[in-house]
Amino acid sequence: MREASTHKIVVKGGKHLEAYAKADIIIFDKTGTLTVASPRVEKVIPCKGYTREEVLKIAACMEEHFPHSVARAIVRKALEENLNHEEEHAEVEYLVAHGIATSIEGKRTLIGSYHFIFEDENIPLTEEDKSFIEQESDNNSIVYLAVGGQLAGFLCIEDPVREGTEEILQELRQLGLSQIVMLTGDSDKAAAKVADLLGIDTFYAQILPEDKAAIVEKYKQSGHKVIMVGDGINDSPALAAADVSVSMKDSSDIAREVADITLLASDLRELVTLRQLSLSMMKRINYNYGVILSFNTTLLLLGLGGLITPSTSAFFHNLSTMAISASSMKSLLPKEQKETT
Repeated sequence: MREASTHKIVVKGGKHLEAYAKADIIIFDKTGTLTVASPRVEKVIPCKGYTREEVLKIAACMEEHFPHSVARAIVRKALEENLNHEEEHAEVEYLVAHGIATSIEGKRTLIGSYHFIFEDENIPLTEEDKSFIEQESDNNSIVYLAVGGQLAGFLCIEDPVREGTEEILQELRQLGLSQIVMLTGDSDKAAAKVADLLGIDTFYAQILPEDKAAIVEKYKQSGHKVIMVGDGINDSPALAAADVSVSMKDSSDIAREVADITLLASDLRELVTLRQLSLSMMKRINYNYGVILSFNTTLLLLGLGGLITPSTSAFFHNLSTMAISASSMKSLLPKEQKETT
């Protein structure tokens, strides 16, 4: 745990390092974990009766109250285009992992995910609309805006993956993680784009927070040991369900509170460092156990055979304990790696 702290990794207990070493599956949330948590608005597409500026202005007006990375991207886009707005909406209701609801000029106004807009709120979506959205989205994540029971427009959000992530995932495979899984509330196409780019084995798209936890439980019930890596409020149920959980540097307060391990740097490579550290720790524990068992068994046999006295046996026993303890205080990772990190 001390050595982990020198790599800007906070581990809340030794048992979490053991669980991290024994895990065979790692599950990632996409947004803010595999991606850089600084998305940008690629397109703003209006629908019938609305202009592009109106869609962006209304979206920014609603999103400015919330510290989510996508919300900040929408507000930033409006500021770049000098679309200043007055507070026209009533009280805003934020639904975790779904979207935002309010009232503007007496009309119920919604912004959020496909699930929230079209399934929960039953906003009509024609086949023509579906084709139009698919044509314009370019496999980006999409935030939908609905006003007065009708689709007003949608915003295409590009969220680039973290640099070097593909290589990091390959290193994790080489360290014994047999399967890499990605969870996201984005569309299937947006998720498939990231999964193909990073070589991820399995992904689950358009899922809710409770679905993430259920997927973690499913893998555990199949006999796997699961690492969950996430950063948002909506990741908290899955973080709590995993055998060991990791939160990112810019995670929400709830995610950091729930997680067993917290990365204080934005670099996903610390996950590799943590795996190397935990595997080395388990190797040292097992080696020490074997040495102690063999040495003490030898002392007992020599004592029973009358070859050494009880005081001599006790002396060597205590000496071996001190020697093992001193040896265990040495760093687990090579000095060269520490300097690189």
